[in-house]
Amino acid sequence: MSEALRHLKNDETDLSPLSVGIDSIPRGVHTARSGDDGFAYRHPVLTQVVVVSDAMSVCLAIMACIAWQRIHDTPDELSGALLLANIMAAGAFFLFPRNVPLLDVPDLTRISYQIRYLLPPVVFGGVIFCTVLVMLSWPPGVTLRMGAEWLVFVVIALLIERCVGTYIVQTHAVTRRLARKVAIIGSGAEATQMASRINARLQRIFRLVGIFDDQGSHVDGTIEKLVLHAREDHIDAVIICLSPAEGGQQQVMDILWRLRGVLADVYVVPSLMTEDCHGWPVERFGPFSLTVLQRRPLSEWDTLEKRAFDLTASMLLLVALAPVLGLVALAIKLDSRGPVLFCQPRQGFNNRYFNVFKFRSMYTDMADMDAARQTSRADPRVTRVGKWIRRLSIDELPQLFNVLRGEMSLVGPRPHAPQTRAGGQLLHEAMEEYVARHRVQPGITGWAQINGSRGELVTRDDLRRRVVLDLEYIRAWSIWLDIKIIFLTIKREIFSRNAF
Repeated sequence: MSEALRHLKNDETDLSPLSVGIDSIPRGVHTARSGDDGFAYRHPVLTQVVVVSDAMSVCLAIMACIAWQRIHDTPDELSGALLLANIMAAGAFFLFPRNVPLLDVPDLTRISYQIRYLLPPVVFGGVIFCTVLVMLSWPPGVTLRMGAEWLVFVVIALLIERCVGTYIVQTHAVTRRLARKVAIIGSGAEATQMASRINARLQRIFRLVGIFDDQGSHVDGTIEKLVLHAREDHIDAVIICLSPAEGGQQQVMDILWRLRGVLADVYVVPSLMTEDCHGWPVERFGPFSLTVLQRRPLSEWDTLEKRAFDLTASMLLLVALAPVLGLVALAIKLDSRGPVLFCQPRQGFNNRYFNVFKFRSMYTDMADMDAARQTSRADPRVTRVGKWIRRLSIDELPQLFNVLRGEMSLVGPRPHAPQTRAGGQLLHEAMEEYVARHRVQPGITGWAQINGSRGELVTRDDLRRRVVLDLEYIRAWSIWLDIKIIFLTIKREIFSRNAF
């Protein structure tokens, strides 16, 4: 345990509500039901997994119910009506409005909350089932009996699903994975009090990473150390909790700028923000009401959705392009000595380095591993085959293997080599906003590339245009945007005059 957390264990600081705590939560915001442990939060991946699991359970229950009723109760000439009733009942269950907050952690493991969540759509589905049969002139007694059978099958399936799900969610490994990792910035009494409360009473939903500040004796490190730590280990949220004596809104903005490359939601206690920021969103964070300064560009569910698309599409592309890859590899081998593939370190997601794969387009003895000199038109280092595969962007195809390895995405900001320069400066020095590109996975193609911003970075204006386009993509991301960019890449970039 770190020095700051050991200090908190022995600290007798009063744990009454902070000025940013329960007393400051706006009217209408859901608060604790019994102590701090009553607070919950929504994990987007878990919520979607439960919704999909419910749908699969109901579908299996209805299939079993149809089989049971056809075998025991229903003549063949009436089976079509029964099938229609089951389809309509399933649709009613799926379309019934849900009380989604009841799927928050840890409410998901509470029986009474899940009964409240599941009972209305189940009853509604049963009512629709019986209504369809009555409209088809079935006898009331038979209709009620079959409606009861439908309810029994669905309830049993959902009960089994919820029992298994609750057991899994309450296992130690899953509980630790679902808890949000939180770092606090500040060294005053307010930061210590917030950390004490999280560490003592909210460990089911939050895990305190540490307290960070450039000043103060009982902290785990500086803000720079926090930035480096976030690169190595995932952090969900950073809370800026300074005392009035430590700084005001300008200090908060300075810290936010230093955190621009950190892949985490950033919050601040509202008392540090002036009235001209009253339009900023306020979010309940356990017992605290905090102002949201920065959100991660993609939620956990967005990231999972994008990853699933990348895996599926990249595998299909590799199968379809296998003959082309083989022919290009053979041509490179016959044209010049050296390996077929060229591996180069690039800076990617969360500022981490990885080796990118490309078809070798230069003579082996002239290759520039660090890209200190960018490729230009009529570059003497480029081979005859290399000229054409670069012209058609075929040299990038081996990066499909980087996508399979989870180092890249099909679509995203293009990764650059460490020594790449624009206007004589390293890219992160030439433009401070550059590091924000690394908050999503780098891509084989991207919004900047299909808008003509590709090739050599000569000036700072070249870099600025590319970064602006990349940040536009990050803000507007969707699966449909990725699909659009892929098709536009095929249409515009393969035959682009900017490729060399």
